[in-house]
Amino acid sequence: MELTVIFRQLGIALGLGLLVGLQRERTANELAGVRTFPLVTLFGCVCALLAQPFGGWVVAAGLISMAMMIIIGNLAKFKESQLDPGLTTEVSILLMFVVGSYIVVGREGVAIALGGGAAVLLHFKGQMHGIVQRLGDEDFKAIMQFALISLVILPVLPNQSYGPYAVLNPRHIWWMVVLIVGISLAAYIAYKFFGEKVSAALGGVLGGAISSTATTVTYARRTLESPDRSHIAAGVIMTASTVVFVRVLIEISVVAPGFLQAASAPLLLMFGVFVILSTASWFWGRREQTRLPLQSNPSELRPALMFALLYAFVTFAVAAAKDHFGAQGLYVVASLSGLTDMDAITLSVSRLVGAGQIDSGSGWRLIVVALMSNLVFKAGTVMFLGHRRLTTRIVSLYFAALVVAALVLLLWP
Repeated sequence: MELTVIFRQLGIALGLGLLVGLQRERTANELAGVRTFPLVTLFGCVCALLAQPFGGWVVAAGLISMAMMIIIGNLAKFKESQLDPGLTTEVSILLMFVVGSYIVVGREGVAIALGGGAAVLLHFKGQMHGIVQRLGDEDFKAIMQFALISLVILPVLPNQSYGPYAVLNPRHIWWMVVLIVGISLAAYIAYKFFGEKVSAALGGVLGGAISSTATTVTYARRTLESPDRSHIAAGVIMTASTVVFVRVLIEISVVAPGFLQAASAPLLLMFGVFVILSTASWFWGRREQTRLPLQSNPSELRPALMFALLYAFVTFAVAAAKDHFGAQGLYVVASLSGLTDMDAITLSVSRLVGAGQIDSGSGWRLIVVALMSNLVFKAGTVMFLGHRRLTTRIVSLYFAALVVAALVLLLWP
C-alpha cells in the first residue's frame, strides 16, 4: 500500500475521532473524551493495517482489548460509586474502533458517514429525547404500524405477477402502499410537532401532504359556521391542492425515475400556476391563525389494505382499458380514478411508463387529466359543503387552473 494512502487513512481516523471526542468532552464524560477517541480510531486503523499482512485476528484482538479496557475503567468507577448507568460512551468507543478499522478494509466514504453520523446522534441527545417525549401513544402506534407494513408484510409477499394482463404483482402493489403511507406518516408526524395551531400556509402544506381532499372537506364545512373565514379557508384549500403536485412528482421519481424527465416540465408549470393562485388566495388572510383538522393515524392497516385494493383495481383497469379501447379508454379510467385519489392513478401510470407499456407523453397527460378530475371533485365538494363566499373564490381559482391544464394538454408538444 502506498505511503500517501496510509497517511490519508490515518488522517481520516484522527479527524473522526476528534469529532466524536469533542462532543463527548462537552458532556464532561470521565471515561473518554477529546484525547481518547482519536486514539481509539487510530488504534482501529492501525489494527486493520496490521491485519493485512498478519490476518484478521489482529482486528478481533484489538476489539476485545478495547472491550476489556472499558470494563476495567467502569470497574474503577464502580468502586468509587461514580458509575454512569448509561452505555452511550462505551458503545461509542467500540463503534469508533470499528470505524477506524473500516477506513482501511472498507469504503472510506461509508466510514466517514458512520463517524459523522455518530457525532450527530451524540450531539442531539436533548432534541431526540424531546421528540420521544412529545410523541403520544397514537404516534408510537402509527410508527409501529408503519414498521409492520414496510418491514414485516412487504418482504414476505410474492414477487410475481398475476392476472390476465400480468400487472398485479403483490409485492409491487404493497410497495406502493409503503410509499404512500410513508409520505402520509411523515406529514402526520410533522403535524404533531408543529401542533394544531399553525399558519394558513403551513396548514395547507401539511393538509395537502396528508390528504388534500380531507382538508378541503373540513375547511369547507367550517365556513358555514364562520363565513368571515372564507379567505383563510380558500388559502388552505389552494395550498393543499398545490402540494398535490409535489406529492405526484415524488411518486413518479420513486416509481419511474426515467419518466420524471418527461413529466416534470408540464407538471412544474402547473405547480407554478398553483403557487401563484395559492399566494393570491391566502395573502389576505395571512395574519389569521387556523387549526388543522384532526388527523387520523395514516398507518392503520385497514386504510392500507383499501389503498392496495384501489391501486390494484386502477392498475388492472388501466391495462384492460389500453387493451380494449386504446388511449381513449385510459383517459376515462384516469378521470374516474382521479376524482377522489391521485396516488393510485399516478403510481399505476408511472409503473406502466417505466415498463414501456405507455409512452411518457401519454403518461403525464393521463396524470394531468386525473388532476383536473380531482379539482372538479373538490370544487363540487366546496359547492355542496361550503359557504357561497368560499365557493365563489374556489370555483374561480380552480376554473383558472383548469383552463391552464387544458391548454397544457392541447398545446404541449
